[in-house]
Amino acid sequence: MYLSCRLATRSHFESFLYYSKVFQLVFKPVQFQFTRINTSSRGHSPTMAPKSFKLNTGQEIPAIGFGTWQAAPGEVAAAVTYALKVGYKLIDAAYCYANEDEVGQGLKAAFDAGYVKREDIFVMTKLWNTYSGRAELNLDKSLKALGLDYVDLYLVHWPVGMNPNGNDDRFPKLPDGSRDILWDHDHVATWKQMEGLLKTGKTKGIGVCNYSKPYLEQLLAKSDVVPAINQIENHPGLPQQEVVDFCKEKGIHIVAYSPLGSTGGPLMKSEAVTKVAERKGVSPGTVLLSYHVARGSTVLAKSVTESRIKANLEIVDLDSEDMKILNDYSDSLAKEGKPQRYVYPPFGINLGFPDKIGGKSMPNGV
Repeated sequence: MYLSCRLATRSHFESFLYYSKVFQLVFKPVQFQFTRINTSSRGHSPTMAPKSFKLNTGQEIPAIGFGTWQAAPGEVAAAVTYALKVGYKLIDAAYCYANEDEVGQGLKAAFDAGYVKREDIFVMTKLWNTYSGRAELNLDKSLKALGLDYVDLYLVHWPVGMNPNGNDDRFPKLPDGSRDILWDHDHVATWKQMEGLLKTGKTKGIGVCNYSKPYLEQLLAKSDVVPAINQIENHPGLPQQEVVDFCKEKGIHIVAYSPLGSTGGPLMKSEAVTKVAERKGVSPGTVLLSYHVARGSTVLAKSVTESRIKANLEIVDLDSEDMKILNDYSDSLAKEGKPQRYVYPPFGINLGFPDKIGGKSMPNGV
């Protein structure tokens, strides 16, 4: 599934996608035509949409992408190559995942085999917290590992800073086991570094991940460049409608990670999802992936199993009644105060999400 902005700790779940229906694909890039529900605020008017969405940079981002978070060592390269072989055009990576070298191997194998050309795919990776004050250095490390001269998007993984001189390059901890946080970190200052990267040619666009509405408001008030995307955990159990609507208003595209929720979580078996799956004659996983395209968002799917990698490309048209069933489920969880957020590292910071109140306030934060 995905996971994208996906993620910040070593201990979070990995969702493998089990589907009952695998459709056949020829081994070359395929063309998809998705049907989207045009949702300025989860509206119900079906409109035709292309297989990609236009960003505020003018770039086209595919509607479905391949995520690389938490894939086991030794499996990532082959999975990336196979994903590109069967039609994926978007690859999502991150320095935090500690597997960009394998992603790079997978990219090279696909290029060498003639499955795709570099200019025909969209690659994005992320600035990690320990490099919040050294954005270009972190990007250089990612480019070297990926074997690329540039990425299509470079993203701030979290609006968080961690000790660059701590006891670990990615996950420094204090003696008590807590995260070694930079409590004076200003995410706006990091964004200014990101803006400077656009002049280097090392990235074509910049964006953010895991940004709440309050954090976006602070960022936009002090920035020269509007983020191209906001990559967030998103699914019917956590629609984050406040963030989604605000981003749409400001021209920031939503990219959804963890579209299936947690392994063994309630989403796949929820009455709403299974009801829509029965209506469409597809698996619950297909419904949960299609939900995002219907909302006008890009979705990141993840697996290292060939049959599931293929199956995750199957996006079905969700009509207004399908979306109403899923939206009613989301609304019922909200009324009960039971949103289902699965990815929230213990930073101890108030990041501005309504379902996660508490933590310390940061500069230009909440």
